Amino acid sequence: MNTNRILRKKEVLNLTGISSATLYRLIAKGDFPKSKKLTGDSGRAVGWGANEIQNWIQSRGISNTQ
Repeated sequence: MNTNRILRKKEVLNLTGISSATLYRLIAKGDFPKSKKLTGDSGRAVGWGANEIQNWIQSRGISNTQ
């Protein structure tokens, strides 16, 4: 995986195997990497750094075969 990539929500869900509801719950608890705004202050589009997500997956002991 190119660790410089920005992953959108769908890719994050596919990689982690968690549901959208679980993602938002983890974010609210501060247990998930912070997202980055992709469109400036006025936009809603966000993404996550691929390396941050990969590190989170490894720290949780989640098997990632992709």
